[in-house]
Amino acid sequence: MSILTKKLKLGRFHYDPILVLVCVSLLFIGYVMVASSSLHLATKINENSFYYPIRQLLHIGLGLLLGFCVALTPINIWQKYGQWLFILGLVLLVIVLIPGLGVKVKGSTRWLSLGGMRIQVSEVVKYFAVIYMAGYVTRHQKSIRESAFGLFKPLFLFLVTSLLLLLEPDFGSAVVIFIIAMGIMFLAGARLSLFMILLTFLGILATLLVYFEPYRMRRVTSFMNPWADAKDSGYQLVHALISFGRGEWLGVGLGSGIQKLYYLPEAHTDFLFSVIAEELGFLGVLTVISLFSLLVWRAFIIGMAAEKAREPFSAYIAYGLGIWFGFQSFVNMGVNMGILPTKGLTLPLMSYGGGSMMIMCCAVALLFRVHHEITEINANRTKEKSKWVNV
Repeated sequence: MSILTKKLKLGRFHYDPILVLVCVSLLFIGYVMVASSSLHLATKINENSFYYPIRQLLHIGLGLLLGFCVALTPINIWQKYGQWLFILGLVLLVIVLIPGLGVKVKGSTRWLSLGGMRIQVSEVVKYFAVIYMAGYVTRHQKSIRESAFGLFKPLFLFLVTSLLLLLEPDFGSAVVIFIIAMGIMFLAGARLSLFMILLTFLGILATLLVYFEPYRMRRVTSFMNPWADAKDSGYQLVHALISFGRGEWLGVGLGSGIQKLYYLPEAHTDFLFSVIAEELGFLGVLTVISLFSLLVWRAFIIGMAAEKAREPFSAYIAYGLGIWFGFQSFVNMGVNMGILPTKGLTLPLMSYGGGSMMIMCCAVALLFRVHHEITEINANRTKEKSKWVNV
């Protein structure tokens, strides 16, 4: 085993050094790029160029604090209260739709304001969805593998969740939550034939939701040919593509991008990846993609280790987190590169935003907790085995 793959200990907590390196790198690169893409905007809005960098640093600090608490919480606690947490998530989705409680931004009511900080409820629900589905497939593994009812039963609850999200509206988060649920059930052994039927049904449903909603239809058509209406529906994607073109191999230099200067909307949030492409070039893009690939790979490695250790709940937690990180980062980067229709999904651990950053830190911390407990279990079993051998 190489030095990189050896597990480190700080006190009694076991760390995966590769996972630490990947997460720190994403946080660092994300913070630097958020600062680079927001200095001009902060000067215009608040007359303080460091407004967004300071707030993002606060978001990261709070995220690390919450993540520390999550990392110290035993996995069996999450398993015990998983169902109640998901119900809490549904309650929050209802609360955010109540006039006067939910915060409306650019036509969407997705946020709750807590202590002056906006929390996007859908991010909390994604986190709870992973925990709930991991618990469900652990309890009903036989049913999922042998009957259609076992597969469709939890999806009714997710259908309610999606309907509440569509009322905000937040189509992107609804898709992410369904992908998490289906991915976990597939890995739990659900029959492929049932999955194909379900995917066909969801594909038809998604098509209808796009067809009968004018603004979604405009997004799809503009994504297919953004240059046809470059000053209106295709404006955002056109400038994102210009960012990639200007970046070439090594970029124009940190802080030297021009698309972020009022040309590219949401440059420090949903379209941060385009700023990375322009200022750091193909090398920066490849670095970020590689880091997310490593993050997903480590999540699945930890999941397989948990499955081998006969800890199914921990395994499905790791798998679910890996699916979430992988799919959401893929969608965000795909939107920025023009291979997917525009969706309001952040780039995990990188985009500006308090709620998203804090929840993503908690999700990574939960993955660290799974790794820690599996390492402890394997170490204890090795000790027990060596005792019996010595006897």
